[in-house]
Amino acid sequence: MPQKFEFPTGKPVPSLNFTPRTAYLVLAAIAALWVLSGVYKIGPDEQGVVLRFGKLEEVTEPGLHYHLPNPIEELYKRSVTQVYSTQIGFRIRDPGPPARYSDVPKESLMLTGDENIIDVELVVQYRVSNIVDALFNVEGLGVFENLRGSGGLVHDASEAVLRQVIGKHTLDEALTEGKQVIQDEIKLQLQSLFTDTYRCGLTVRDVLLQQVVPPSEVAAAFKDVISAKEDRERLVNEARGYQNDVIPKARGEAEKRTKAAEGYRIDRVRTSRGDADRFTAVYAEYKKAPNVTERRLYIETMEKILPDLQKYIVDTGEGGGLLNILNLSREGLK
Repeated sequence: MPQKFEFPTGKPVPSLNFTPRTAYLVLAAIAALWVLSGVYKIGPDEQGVVLRFGKLEEVTEPGLHYHLPNPIEELYKRSVTQVYSTQIGFRIRDPGPPARYSDVPKESLMLTGDENIIDVELVVQYRVSNIVDALFNVEGLGVFENLRGSGGLVHDASEAVLRQVIGKHTLDEALTEGKQVIQDEIKLQLQSLFTDTYRCGLTVRDVLLQQVVPPSEVAAAFKDVISAKEDRERLVNEARGYQNDVIPKARGEAEKRTKAAEGYRIDRVRTSRGDADRFTAVYAEYKKAPNVTERRLYIETMEKILPDLQKYIVDTGEGGGLLNILNLSREGLK
């Protein structure tokens, strides 16, 4: 017979009777819950990795799936579209707005190729391109902790590549026109490390130089130097702009005058040849009948001249041999 248990208050507590049927039902419910715990859903931006006793079993795509419950199979699911980032030389303390940052000089100060000290801040953006490699190929990436933080493989590799690339370029290149070249080199070398050396399943999306400045102790002097160089570049560009404006105009004007002279030459030559040919033709007819030709030329000339004149014919008497034609119009008196 089961015994009753009494609390210190003296009130009796009813005994609990567990029959085999009740135990079987509880075990069946626990087993059902254990089996159903293997149902999982992969989001549209995720991939899932199923391990069976620690060995890769399958990679699942977005949708509803099932795996054998723990400890037989284990599931990892991570976003493969999210863009992660790491900062070199600074940290974001508060995203804001306004955002607040803290400097990390031990990361940002480095030597250039001409042995000058420079302060560089870099942001590397990347995403997961192969979830299996990102989870298992590199120690410490198994749960993606250091994809978001300031330490780990991505951060250390980015800092090393940044120092290597900056060490190949001069201070002037890093401060002025060489920034894009430096960014491209960092991106290329970092992607080569991720793909060929570490095989960590990451793809570099972008590399951004946030700040490239000289150390604060000499910043004022460097600003004066940079301002002088910018003024030089501005004056050179203005001179080149003036050159590019004047020279084409001068060439166009020269070409225009050359073409006009060429056209005038051709016109004069052809006119002269036409006049010569016409004179030759007239002369040939003149030799055939000089009197007739002279009279015809005289009449044709008078036909051209006389219609435009206001004429006065003066009779000189019976003994005169020529007619005096006076052009007394205003045009003729000019």
